[in-house]
Amino acid sequence: MDENTENPNTPEYMKRLTKKLEPSDDIVQNTLTIEGKKVHLLFLKSVVDPLQLQSVIVKPFFEMKEERHYAEYINSLPYKTKLPSGDREVMIELTKGNVLVMVNNQLTLLELKIVANNMVQEADLEPTMHGPQMGMSESLEININIIRQRYHDPSLIVETLELDEQSNRGIALLYDKDRVRPGVLDKIKERLQPLDVELVQAADELIYYLNNKKRSLFPTSLLSGRPDRLINNITAGKVIILVDGSPHAIVTPIVFFDFMASMEDRYHSYWIMVGAMVLRYGGLFTCLMLPGIYVGVTSYNPDVFRTELALTVAASRIGVPYPSFIEVFFMLIFIELLTEASLRLPVTISATATTVGGLILGTAVVEAALASNIIVIVVSLVAISTFVIPVNEMSYAIRICRFFLLLYATLFGLAGLVLGMLGLIMFLSNKDSLGQPYLRMYWWNREKELKAGKR
Repeated sequence: MDENTENPNTPEYMKRLTKKLEPSDDIVQNTLTIEGKKVHLLFLKSVVDPLQLQSVIVKPFFEMKEERHYAEYINSLPYKTKLPSGDREVMIELTKGNVLVMVNNQLTLLELKIVANNMVQEADLEPTMHGPQMGMSESLEININIIRQRYHDPSLIVETLELDEQSNRGIALLYDKDRVRPGVLDKIKERLQPLDVELVQAADELIYYLNNKKRSLFPTSLLSGRPDRLINNITAGKVIILVDGSPHAIVTPIVFFDFMASMEDRYHSYWIMVGAMVLRYGGLFTCLMLPGIYVGVTSYNPDVFRTELALTVAASRIGVPYPSFIEVFFMLIFIELLTEASLRLPVTISATATTVGGLILGTAVVEAALASNIIVIVVSLVAISTFVIPVNEMSYAIRICRFFLLLYATLFGLAGLVLGMLGLIMFLSNKDSLGQPYLRMYWWNREKELKAGKR
């Protein structure tokens, strides 16, 4: 703590705050005096920019002749923030990088914080070949600036809130007041205010509490680090939630088909976009259904194939000592292990390690007659199809769902697979995202929707 803390002329209010912040070593309580003028400062030096402190507060104090002129100067600064009423609230503001200034018995809070994480990162969460390549920052102010610079409309509203948890983390809600869907904003605030959680460190964590169901398999909010996707969703009437310290933003409400859309679709011609969408939904169908189809056909309905193809599949399984569903299950687990290993290993060796591991183990399994040649092709196709889904959260949900469909196919054959798929569609039809149907494909007319919300 600064040596000037024990100054007998220090106001009792600042002494009380200093006592409550002790024994932290980064507390600075200082009194500046010259020719009868006096100003008291209280701040945490670890979060305050010393250059700004010198140029904005200290230097003008010694340059101005009268104390009242300096008080007017401090009161007119754009760095001024609202002074809370309680001691705890003021201390929270100090930990955020604010400086408490007392001049002429008037208290003022000035935001002079160090922004150490203001670098704009690459959009690695949703990489594309076309469109903007830079993403967001870990600074809340920088992220708001990025969106403001791309959305020049006075109807864009920014509301800042503070989460009621241990870190008192700041968040911001961004939306177009002329386009936002009626009732959505109120529902978001209702879920954020009574947030019963000890600590939230990133948007990735907040998204599950916002869904109100942390154990929900399918995500009902979208996580994105691309400014172009965020701007596109603001234009569509959705709400963007930014979290201080997180380079990703939450988009809500959302529907299932938003997870299958890539921002690169907007930078291609119509037919290329249609072709990419067909491939994407084909990959979704393959990832979900192909393992179950293989088990259903080989174990229950081999007559679905032509005779030559059925004989080829049966010949490939000669010597395999267990049923096809066990074969598929273990090969899918093997692929999942390779996928997780590729995410956890260092980037320089992950591709080589997983490729070599897949080739060596796949060849050894076939040569040892523990799996057929056909199942290696099937599982490889399923693994490739998984990565066609643009958004990771949906990709994880689909990877889990295919095991449930595999179980249905194992118990009831192709009929069970169809039954399981119908059950999945019914489940998704009953889901909603802040009141918006999860499988909603087309929005109502905007004028009718706004009129309905104002009734």
